[in-house]
Amino acid sequence: MQEMLVGIEGLFISAFISSTIAPGGSEAVLAYMVAEGNYQIEQLVIVATIGNTLGAMTTWILGLLAAKKFPVATLLPEKKRKALDIVRKRGIWALFFSWLPLVGDALCFAGGWLRLPLLPACLIILSGKFARYAAIAWVFI
Repeated sequence: MQEMLVGIEGLFISAFISSTIAPGGSEAVLAYMVAEGNYQIEQLVIVATIGNTLGAMTTWILGLLAAKKFPVATLLPEKKRKALDIVRKRGIWALFFSWLPLVGDALCFAGGWLRLPLLPACLIILSGKFARYAAIAWVFI
Protein backbone atom coordinates (compact mmCIF):
# COMPACT_ATOMS: atom_id res chain seq x y z
CA MET A 1 0.00 0.00 0.00
CA GLN A 2 2.82 2.43 0.88
CA GLU A 3 4.46 1.78 -2.51
CA MET A 4 1.19 2.63 -4.26
CA LEU A 5 0.85 5.87 -2.29
CA VAL A 6 4.42 6.90 -3.15
CA GLY A 7 3.67 6.18 -6.81
CA ILE A 8 0.49 8.26 -6.77
CA GLU A 9 2.23 11.07 -4.87
CA GLY A 10 5.07 10.95 -7.39
CA LEU A 11 2.61 11.25 -10.25
CA PHE A 12 0.93 14.23 -8.57
CA ILE A 13 4.26 15.99 -7.98
CA SER A 14 5.41 15.27 -11.53
CA ALA A 15 2.14 16.61 -12.95
CA PHE A 16 2.27 19.73 -10.76
CA ILE A 17 5.88 20.54 -11.66
CA SER A 18 5.25 19.83 -15.34
CA SER A 19 2.63 22.56 -15.40
CA THR A 20 4.65 25.29 -13.74
CA ILE A 21 7.77 27.01 -14.99
CA ALA A 22 9.87 23.83 -14.72
CA PRO A 23 9.84 21.24 -17.50
CA GLY A 24 8.62 17.81 -16.59
CA GLY A 25 7.51 14.49 -17.96
CA SER A 26 4.23 13.70 -16.29
CA GLU A 27 2.93 12.13 -19.49
CA ALA A 28 5.74 9.57 -19.39
CA VAL A 29 5.12 8.90 -15.70
CA LEU A 30 1.40 8.38 -16.35
CA ALA A 31 2.06 6.15 -19.37
CA TYR A 32 4.46 4.00 -17.36
CA MET A 33 2.05 3.67 -14.45
CA VAL A 34 -0.86 2.78 -16.74
CA ALA A 35 1.20 0.21 -18.62
CA GLU A 36 2.46 -1.26 -15.33
CA GLY A 37 -1.15 -2.08 -14.43
CA ASN A 38 -0.78 -1.73 -10.65
CA TYR A 39 -3.15 1.21 -10.33
CA GLN A 40 -6.69 2.05 -11.28
CA ILE A 41 -6.52 4.03 -14.49
CA GLU A 42 -9.26 6.42 -13.39
CA GLN A 43 -7.33 7.24 -10.23
CA LEU A 44 -4.14 7.91 -12.21
CA VAL A 45 -5.91 10.20 -14.67
CA ILE A 46 -7.64 12.12 -11.88
CA VAL A 47 -4.45 12.56 -9.82
CA ALA A 48 -2.45 13.70 -12.85
CA THR A 49 -5.23 16.07 -13.93
CA ILE A 50 -5.55 17.66 -10.49
CA GLY A 51 -1.79 18.05 -10.07
CA ASN A 52 -1.35 19.52 -13.54
CA THR A 53 -4.33 21.85 -13.11
CA LEU A 54 -3.03 23.12 -9.76
CA GLY A 55 0.34 23.78 -11.38
CA ALA A 56 -1.37 25.69 -14.19
CA MET A 57 -3.38 27.73 -11.71
CA THR A 58 -0.14 28.57 -9.90
CA THR A 59 1.16 29.97 -13.18
CA TRP A 60 -2.18 31.81 -13.64
CA ILE A 61 -1.74 33.41 -10.21
CA LEU A 62 1.83 34.40 -11.09
CA GLY A 63 0.44 36.15 -14.18
CA LEU A 64 -2.11 37.96 -12.03
CA LEU A 65 0.57 39.08 -9.57
CA ALA A 66 2.92 40.14 -12.38
CA ALA A 67 0.18 42.26 -13.97
CA LYS A 68 -0.29 44.11 -10.68
CA LYS A 69 3.41 44.85 -10.33
CA PHE A 70 4.22 45.36 -14.03
CA PRO A 71 1.03 46.51 -15.78
CA VAL A 72 2.69 47.23 -19.13
CA ALA A 73 2.57 44.14 -21.34
CA THR A 74 5.61 45.27 -23.33
CA LEU A 75 7.78 44.25 -20.35
CA LEU A 76 6.97 40.59 -20.97
CA PRO A 77 9.26 38.28 -22.95
CA GLU A 78 8.14 37.70 -26.54
CA LYS A 79 6.75 34.19 -25.83
CA LYS A 80 4.44 35.54 -23.13
CA ARG A 81 3.41 38.51 -25.31
CA LYS A 82 2.40 36.10 -28.07
CA ALA A 83 0.38 34.07 -25.57
CA LEU A 84 -1.19 37.28 -24.30
CA ASP A 85 -2.26 38.15 -27.85
CA ILE A 86 -3.71 34.66 -28.36
CA VAL A 87 -5.73 34.83 -25.13
CA ARG A 88 -6.92 38.37 -25.95
CA LYS A 89 -8.04 37.22 -29.40
CA ARG A 90 -9.50 33.81 -28.50
CA GLY A 91 -10.65 34.57 -24.98
CA ILE A 92 -10.88 32.20 -22.08
CA TRP A 93 -11.29 29.18 -24.39
CA ALA A 94 -7.62 29.47 -25.37
CA LEU A 95 -6.84 28.10 -21.90
CA PHE A 96 -8.20 24.71 -22.97
CA PHE A 97 -4.88 24.32 -24.78
CA SER A 98 -2.80 24.91 -21.65
CA TRP A 99 -1.69 21.28 -21.95
CA LEU A 100 0.38 22.06 -25.05
CA PRO A 101 4.15 21.93 -24.59
CA LEU A 102 5.99 25.27 -24.60
CA VAL A 103 2.96 27.53 -25.08
CA GLY A 104 0.68 26.10 -22.37
CA ASP A 105 2.44 27.75 -19.44
CA ALA A 106 2.44 31.07 -21.25
CA LEU A 107 -1.31 30.77 -21.93
CA CYS A 108 -1.99 30.26 -18.22
CA PHE A 109 0.26 33.20 -17.35
CA ALA A 110 -1.59 35.33 -19.90
CA GLY A 111 -4.94 34.27 -18.44
CA GLY A 112 -3.87 35.57 -15.05
CA TRP A 113 -2.33 38.69 -16.53
CA LEU A 114 -5.61 39.49 -18.27
CA ARG A 115 -7.55 38.74 -15.06
CA LEU A 116 -9.77 36.14 -16.69
CA PRO A 117 -12.39 34.85 -14.25
CA LEU A 118 -10.78 32.34 -11.89
CA LEU A 119 -13.41 29.59 -11.74
CA PRO A 120 -14.18 29.42 -15.49
CA ALA A 121 -10.45 29.56 -16.25
CA CYS A 122 -9.80 26.71 -13.83
CA LEU A 123 -12.61 24.58 -15.28
CA ILE A 124 -11.46 25.10 -18.87
CA ILE A 125 -7.83 24.34 -17.96
CA LEU A 126 -8.98 21.24 -16.05
CA SER A 127 -11.00 20.06 -19.08
CA GLY A 128 -8.02 20.32 -21.40
CA LYS A 129 -5.68 18.61 -18.96
CA PHE A 130 -8.20 15.81 -18.33
CA ALA A 131 -8.68 15.21 -22.07
CA ARG A 132 -4.93 14.95 -22.60
CA TYR A 133 -4.33 12.56 -19.68
CA ALA A 134 -7.34 10.42 -20.59
CA ALA A 135 -6.02 10.10 -24.15
CA ILE A 136 -2.56 9.12 -22.89
CA ALA A 137 -4.04 6.53 -20.52
CA TRP A 138 -6.21 5.11 -23.30
CA VAL A 139 -3.19 4.67 -25.57
CA PHE A 140 -1.18 2.82 -22.90
CA ILE A 141 -3.88 0.49 -21.56
